[in-house]
Order: sequence, then C-alpha cells, then structure tokens
Amino acid sequence: MASTSVSRTVPAAPEKVWNLIGGFDALPDWLPYIPESVASQGGRVRSLKNPEGEVIVERLVDFNETERQYSYAILQAPFPVDGYVSTIRVHTVPGRDDLAEVQWSGRFNPVNATEQEVVDLFTGIYADGLDALHRTLAG
Repeated sequence: MASTSVSRTVPAAPEKVWNLIGGFDALPDWLPYIPESVASQGGRVRSLKNPEGEVIVERLVDFNETERQYSYAILQAPFPVDGYVSTIRVHTVPGRDDLAEVQWSGRFNPVNATEQEVVDLFTGIYADGLDALHRTLAG
C-alpha cells in the first residue's frame, strides 16, 4: 500500500479553518478542483465533479469534531487506485492562535500505475488543494 501526506500552515485560527473545511460536503468552498458536491445518504456520501466533468464518489468513514479531522474512502473515481482512504486534519500551531496546520494524507493501492505515479498524483492534489486553502484564507 502506498501513502503520501502534505501539510501547510495557513493564516487563520484552527476553529476558523475547521469551520471552512470540516463539513464533508464543503470542498467547493475552498478547492477549485471540485466546483460541485452533492451529499447523499444523510451526508455520509458526496458525489463530486471536477472541472472536466469527471465524477468522484466518496464515503465518510470517520469524523471527529473535537480532533478536527475526518477520513473518507473513494468509492468511484478516475484515479488509478483502489483501497483509497484519506484524512484531513486541522492542528493548532503551538503559541499561535492566528495560524493552523492542515494535514491531508492518504493511503491507496496502485492499479495499472506504479506506486511512484500514484504517490506523485495525490501529493500534487493535496499540495494544490492546501495551496488553494491558503489563498482562500489569506483572502
């Protein structure tokens, strides 16, 4: 199983960051790659569309408000992986109430691709996403 993780410090208090990204259906609020999200099954499944119109279906597998984190699994996507599970976490920055660290990590099995190819793919998605989050919060 392959894995990757990307972290960024963003210019907002952890509570503000979590209020923006902590909703499972909130990706269009901060991630330009996902302009559309439709929740189903009581908010536990989200159907996403990327700018090319490709559909990505994900299921919430863990949610912890106190720890400011959630994990999800991909049920359907145009990515060359299976067994994908990812976690988004918002951490405090010691001594700073105006900053937060956001970590986006995932593990997955490559399918018809090398491990390095899928690690590079998701590292890029996570890094681009957290850069977009930073820009949104820097406003």
